[in-house]
Amino acid sequence: MNARPQPCPPALQRALYQLDGMLHTLGTQYPDDTSQHLHYQLRRHGTHAAGANVGWTTGFWPGMLWLGYELTGWQRFRDAATVQAADFARRLQEQADLDHHDLGFLYLLSNVAADRIAALPGARATALAAADRLLARFLPGAGVIQAWGKLDDPKERGRVIVDCVMNLPLLHWASAVTGEPGYREAARSHLVNTRHHLVRPDGSTCHTFFFNADTGEPLREVTHQGLADSSCWSRGQAWALYGFALNHRHLPELGLLDAAMQVADYFLGHLPPDLVALWDLGLAHDSGEPRDSSANAIAACGLLDLASQLPPGPQREHYHAAGERLLDALARHCAAELPAAGGLLTHGTYHRLANLGVEECTLWGDYYYLEALARLHHGWTSYDR
Repeated sequence: MNARPQPCPPALQRALYQLDGMLHTLGTQYPDDTSQHLHYQLRRHGTHAAGANVGWTTGFWPGMLWLGYELTGWQRFRDAATVQAADFARRLQEQADLDHHDLGFLYLLSNVAADRIAALPGARATALAAADRLLARFLPGAGVIQAWGKLDDPKERGRVIVDCVMNLPLLHWASAVTGEPGYREAARSHLVNTRHHLVRPDGSTCHTFFFNADTGEPLREVTHQGLADSSCWSRGQAWALYGFALNHRHLPELGLLDAAMQVADYFLGHLPPDLVALWDLGLAHDSGEPRDSSANAIAACGLLDLASQLPPGPQREHYHAAGERLLDALARHCAAELPAAGGLLTHGTYHRLANLGVEECTLWGDYYYLEALARLHHGWTSYDR
């Protein structure tokens, strides 16, 4: 492993050093969703070989490597990300574990990034094929994209989850590249329904919602990872904040910045004194329950992106400063450092009630922490633009 990156803001310098350590340890194999005792192990999933490209989070690994390359110019980051872009093409061709809506997380950060940064041959075609597969999950009768499972799965039919707004930029990108409006129109319909049914009047969000898949009749809200059906899961709130901001760029006529600000205000108003979110925003700040640093990282990206789309003035300054405060809290309380921790961000929580990935590094938390730092210090913009 080479020396530390060239001088840059201390938090970003530390994050890049940690990323270089991850690459040194993992190479082009894929880490698990979360660390074990603060160090990533090779991904283990069913009968797949250790380190295989399977699961919904693997795109965050090449995403970090492409970001690392953009920030440093280090060829080793680009070389590893290039290998992984080809592996994502293989995964799509083999249809390996793709019956879910997280194709945006997987292919925006692997192949759309590869096309934008390196004009990698085949990357655009792969990403377009992934967009087609995501579009195929659109239920015309309900006007939404089904989150999980095969479309005829009786348990999952008609379920949407708030995270999906983060995957829709893949459809906007595909529409811009091909000129085909169908991608964007599906995203539009899903966003309208998400805003109407998953955002509550007080600005909190529910995690999942069921529609009648044939008629679109709204049925019920249910949590999957939150404290209760009526509570507000922190990471879901952050997904909504950032997702509405990202989608506003593509569909400004929907007024999604208003939704992003409403969701942001609720998130910011329910943080503990140290400004690092507990895993559910309904928990008492003195409950002793664990934090979810990944919610902060996602929200920081959303706040910075939201602020950049507002006109100059107090409102823009307010949300930008809020994003900086969340990042500062992460740098002070959660930034990892070798040899104690091998990721970028500690105090993450994947699924508290299942005791999964609690007080660990999370692959998405690491990615969005690095992205937020890149936004703040280098004016980074998302790959779908």
